[in-house]
Amino acid sequence: MSLMLPLRYFLYPFVAVVIWSVNTIVTKMAAGVIEPTAISFYRWFLAWLLLTPFIWRSFMRNWASIRPLCPRLAVLGFLAMVLNQDLGYKAAETTSATNMGIIVSLMPVLTIGCAALILRERPSRMMLAGAVLSLLGLFILIAQGEPSRLLTHGIRAGDALMLVAVFAYALYGVLLRHWSIPLSPWLSLYMQIVFGVLFQLPIFFLYPASPLTPESMSMILFAAVFASLFGPLLWIRGVQLLGPNRATLFMNLMPVLTAAIAIVFLKEELHSYHVVGGALALAGVLVAQGLPHRRSGRPRTVS
Repeated sequence: MSLMLPLRYFLYPFVAVVIWSVNTIVTKMAAGVIEPTAISFYRWFLAWLLLTPFIWRSFMRNWASIRPLCPRLAVLGFLAMVLNQDLGYKAAETTSATNMGIIVSLMPVLTIGCAALILRERPSRMMLAGAVLSLLGLFILIAQGEPSRLLTHGIRAGDALMLVAVFAYALYGVLLRHWSIPLSPWLSLYMQIVFGVLFQLPIFFLYPASPLTPESMSMILFAAVFASLFGPLLWIRGVQLLGPNRATLFMNLMPVLTAAIAIVFLKEELHSYHVVGGALALAGVLVAQGLPHRRSGRPRTVS
């Protein structure tokens, strides 16, 4: 591939990360407007409705190939569409959008850890050094710059939930690569959405009803159309044009973009521990990705 790539190639992953950064803000805005379980269910149900007319023929034609893959697709759907999303919306009730963006930036480092356990990939020294830097940044962020605060107040529920949500998505990415689902990206995504909706259905009915309002509907539409469909489409195209290693680097922009948008639209304050913790987390990711990876590629995942 030529070193001088067209500028439009880089726009695909960049716009995808912008969409997901805005969706972090939307997730925070949804807190108090609509129940976390409700917006998560409506988001994926609407995405399923929108995709079905385009995927149905392919689904029927490939059902014989899809059926034996259903257990694995169900696990992937649970991790990405249920655990990751529900915990993310729940976390937004007790933590800031800035914190959420910084914690999301730890995903590549958590992915390295999951790959070491599941794929038996031995991490390099640079990867381990990057992991230590990122964890130090996370510690400073959660402690709000005061280590003694963890002993007296503990970890905020929102930060802990967001960390579990990001870990679930890191595990999702590793399993997606480990199992190497032999379906087209959109058919694989469609089936994961189907299982995600099925898993969320009983949870949705167990919680109190959350009436739809014009405000909550706009949030659901953005999450369903842009974050669930357009974002993955742009990301997959970016990976195809740039390769997984180049494309993944754009994820490092997410904490910066999220913090900037949160300051402007949510009037969140930027504290010194955000800057220090976020810088260390970002530095850790960059260090971990600093050496060329010997493996063939990374999974094409969605947010």
